[in-house]
Amino acid sequence: MDIRMPHGDGISATAQITAELPTRVIMLTTFELEEYILDSIRAGASGFLVKDTEPAQLIEAVRIVAAGDSLLSPSVTRTLLSQVATGIQKKLPADPRLAELTAREREVLVQIGTGKTNAEIAAELFITPLTAKTHVSRIIGKLGVRDRTSLVVLAYESGLITPGEALGNA
Repeated sequence: MDIRMPHGDGISATAQITAELPTRVIMLTTFELEEYILDSIRAGASGFLVKDTEPAQLIEAVRIVAAGDSLLSPSVTRTLLSQVATGIQKKLPADPRLAELTAREREVLVQIGTGKTNAEIAAELFITPLTAKTHVSRIIGKLGVRDRTSLVVLAYESGLITPGEALGNA
């Protein structure tokens, strides 16, 4: 899906599609503005890629998203982290849904928020990758979000992750 199309708005179309169908959407666009990225994720997009993505990477992205994970282009990740780190992104109060999480699930959510994979989370928290994956699935269910990308946004917006944390771990 593109942000701008000849006869419509890709963000609105994504919201409608994901609300009505059990499908996953990848935004593929030249517009990597923070507003478009966040609006796309909120609309239900599972990925956000820029059009200079190599064909092989695009094919892999489709496979990753089809398997249930989420994906952002590296430049999109930099855009989001830069905006957060410079304080441009508005900080919202803690999300009350976080109270539903166990202490371990909150630890896993922090790791997700800093961009870690299930294998990296497992190594950091001394658990198996399968246990990490189970925690991620439970967190998604408890928080009522669509995917890992939505968890990252929620972690930042709720204040669970603060600007610069992910940059410091990179």
